[in-house]
Amino acid sequence: MALQALAIKAVCCLFFLAVPLATLVQAEVAEGDGSMMVSEGKTISMEYTLTLEDKNVVDTNVGKEPLKFTQGQHQIIPGLEAALEGMKKGETKQVTVGPDQAYGALNPKAIQEVPIDKIPAEARKVGATLQGQDAQGRVVHPKVTEVKEQVVVLDFNHPLAGKTLTFDVTILDVEAASTTP
Repeated sequence: MALQALAIKAVCCLFFLAVPLATLVQAEVAEGDGSMMVSEGKTISMEYTLTLEDKNVVDTNVGKEPLKFTQGQHQIIPGLEAALEGMKKGETKQVTVGPDQAYGALNPKAIQEVPIDKIPAEARKVGATLQGQDAQGRVVHPKVTEVKEQVVVLDFNHPLAGKTLTFDVTILDVEAASTTP
């Protein structure tokens, strides 16, 4: 009987401790409900600086128009999108993304020789960038990597393919995605 009474007292004490704890947890959930957190379907405004492994800045929008995108819609590279998940408005983070989660590895099949007479005379120099369309109608910007006697060597790889990218990001705003019909 004494053992049973002790067990009842222990359960009662745990109950009285659990009630305030549950109330505290509910209050924290209400405060941090995620409305200002990067998550799928939210419209994100972001400031970033992109650098390569050699620390050269490739691109930045700091002091300019913020980058706006919808999280989870694959509008930015996969590695960056995944790293932003859960960040909050005002939060800053450095994100390093390998080629496999950015623009992919360099593809040797994306380097092609084109007859020199198919290339405009002013673009027949190493470093020149051309514009055209691929078989699916997408715009491509191959870069001239070599000029030979009869052909020009064009590299159709993305300029950042094969590179590890480092982004310094700041989440400027997080909004519910607009629902336009």
